[in-house]
Parts: sequence; C-alpha cells; structure tokens
Amino acid sequence: MVHLSDTLFCLFRNIMKKKSIHKDLLTLIPLICSGVLCIVLIVLLWNKLDNDPEFIKQLAKFTIYFISINGFISTILLLYLLANGVNLAENRNNSIEHNKVSQKMSNFQEIIELLLQSDIWASGLKEYIDDEFEGLTFFEVKEFYKGKSKLAIEFLQEDQNFLETENLYLELKSLMMVNPKDKKTIARPNSGRAYGREIVEKWFLHKCGSGLWYYFGYNFGAFKKALDLSKIPDNHAERIVLLAVQIDKDVFEDSSFNEIFLAKLGDYMNKMVIPNLYQIVDSSASNTSPLTRYLKTIFILFASFGVILPLAFHIFKLPTQVIAICLGIIIGVLFYIATSFYQFLDGDNDS
Repeated sequence: MVHLSDTLFCLFRNIMKKKSIHKDLLTLIPLICSGVLCIVLIVLLWNKLDNDPEFIKQLAKFTIYFISINGFISTILLLYLLANGVNLAENRNNSIEHNKVSQKMSNFQEIIELLLQSDIWASGLKEYIDDEFEGLTFFEVKEFYKGKSKLAIEFLQEDQNFLETENLYLELKSLMMVNPKDKKTIARPNSGRAYGREIVEKWFLHKCGSGLWYYFGYNFGAFKKALDLSKIPDNHAERIVLLAVQIDKDVFEDSSFNEIFLAKLGDYMNKMVIPNLYQIVDSSASNTSPLTRYLKTIFILFASFGVILPLAFHIFKLPTQVIAICLGIIIGVLFYIATSFYQFLDGDNDS
C-alpha cells in the first residue's frame, strides 16, 4: 500500500511539474521573441537612417500618424484603467458591508473554535489527525488528484473507525486557517484581521461549512455515535447560540443548541456568508488582477514610446534615431500582445 501511494504521488507530481514548465514556457517565449524582434528592428532602422538620407524625411513625416495611432490606443487603455479605478472607489465605499460580513465570519470562527476544542469528537480522532497526519489540510484532501500532497493520498487510503467524522474535523480546522499555504497560523476570532482572497476562495470552492449541514442534518443518525453533542458544556452551547444570533438575528433568534441548529448554521454560512465574503474580496482583488497589471504596463509603454518621446522628437528636434527606437519598441510590444493576450481570453489569469 505504501509503495502504491509513493507511485501515485510521484506520478501526480511529475504531471504537475510538466504543466508548470509548459505554462512558464508559454509565458516566457513571447517575451523573448518580442525582445529579439524589438532589437532587430531598432538595428535595421538605425542602419537605414545612416545609409539613406531620404528615409530620415519619410520617418519624420510618419511620426504624425505614429503619434495619432498610439495616442488613440493609449486613450482607450487609460479609459479602461480609470473605469477600473472608479470600481475600486466603489468597493471602498462598500467597506461597511464588508465589515458586516467579516464580523459574521469572525463570529462563525469563534463557534468553530469552541466545537474544535470540545469533547464531541470520537476518542482518538484529534490525536489521529493532529499527530499522525500533522500538517494535512482539508484543501489538500479535496485536491488530492493534483498530486501535491502525499499525506492526503495516505489519508484517503486509511480506514479508521471514526465514521468519516475526521473529514468534518479537517473541514472545521480549515475554517480557522489564515492562508491556505500557511498551515501553522490559526485565525483569532474578532482580531480585526482582514480575510485574504486566497483563503476565502478555498472556503468558497470547497463549500466549507456544508459539513455541519451534512453531518448534523438529515443524516445525523449515521454519525451520532461519533459526534456526542451532550459533551458540549452548557455555557459553551449558550455562547454558540448567542454568536449565531449575532450572525443573523432573524434566522437564529429562537434557536436551541442541537444538531438541527448546527446543520442550519452550516448551511447558512455555506450558502449566504462565505459566498458574499468571496464576492467582496474577489471584487477588490480584481482591480489588481494580472490583466489590470498587464494593461497598465502596456499603457505606460504606449504612452512613453508611442506618444511622449515622439512628441519630444518634434518639439526639441531630437535625433531621428529616437523615432527608430520608439518604432522598434512599439512593434515589439504589439507582437508581445498578439502572442500573449490569449492567456486572459482562456481564463488563465494566474499565468
């Protein structure tokens, strides 16, 4: 069994490495080709200027059209970036709503913390997860097919008598994480820490919170022996209900602490709060997305070498070689756009 897990892990890892190398090459090749094209064009134009006096006059006349075209492109890019800035300002205006949703999530984390620290779990389950599978996360288990975690594959091959409640324990632990890549830092409820896009996205994609609905909902009878709610102290049960009321008074005001309440809470968080939180943080992050940074860079290049320098050439009577440099750079940039923009069209924005 161990040899099988090793083989599977190596296979998955090799596949992912090949995909990563392929993605890096697809990003790097257009950049290198554009750079080479830019240098070749500058050298050719420079030599042409040195050997053909008539070409100097032609190139000088061409700069008017050159400035007009690049000015038009720069204006379009600028309008897009300004609209993006307006969206950013609107997102900041929605900070009150963000704070409300964040507070709900913080209250939910305090509930999760009480559940994790309680004795409702089957004997030996905590030690099994925290010691034997130390460092394993719920996300790695859900994404085992990516081959990034040998521990996740070993975990899925185990067959312990916990009635699968170890999955719920891992899920609740994931809701206390600050960053999916940081396995040691645990969230402190009501600490005022902002929720990062990476962790919220993981919660959203893997429907974190729905485990409470699954294990304590209609199928609770199948897991009842491994989840003893009677071991929750009364003061903790009261605190959990109070926190739920603070999350949504209309939904939880008349609730009592039991399996139905926990199932309802998990379903509410999974369907209402976490998606709302993800929408807010994703909207904020989109303003600094790879596409936005890409277009900012393109705008700077077009404005600098397509408008400002050519205008300076006319105003200050700079050498014609300046236009040769600008033309070479702009053509190189256009080639790079043509060969690299596909990554945003196919949704691969993380390249």
